[in-house]
Amino acid sequence: MTQSGRCNPVSTITTCYQPSTSMEIRIYYEDTDCGGVVYYANYLKYFERARTEYLEVRGYSVAALMEQGTIFVVVHAEVDYCSPGRYGETLVVETNVGDATRAALTFSHIVREKVSGRVVVKGAARLAATDGNGKVKRLDRVMVATLQAAASSSELPRV
Repeated sequence: MTQSGRCNPVSTITTCYQPSTSMEIRIYYEDTDCGGVVYYANYLKYFERARTEYLEVRGYSVAALMEQGTIFVVVHAEVDYCSPGRYGETLVVETNVGDATRAALTFSHIVREKVSGRVVVKGAARLAATDGNGKVKRLDRVMVATLQAAASSSELPRV
């Protein structure tokens, strides 16, 4: 681990075992529909934030990966709506990697209401690694091994 609490990608396989990452999202009026319920598409935005946080905690900056020519594109997404998130609540997004290959990552997400623990949404997204022109490219072996180790140790149920 680095002093910031993030993992060093080179040493992650043996010293940084963080199977899932959680992040909080406070629901503001702008997140909701006219009934005060989180607009359904916003969960995909929350998943995106959570995936970025998941990678950053492990020492992989999405911005740096983009500068190095690796751009992730969503090739499949699914969302199961279990109960409504509402204005004023704080949601906790739990994220893990369910699968990591040399060219794709599958993230799983569970969104819960913070106080009650009620499951609001379950979802997943498969991302392909591409170059700047949209051509599939291989990910760094250390990165894949790091994420595979986290996936194999994960306690977060896959959706």
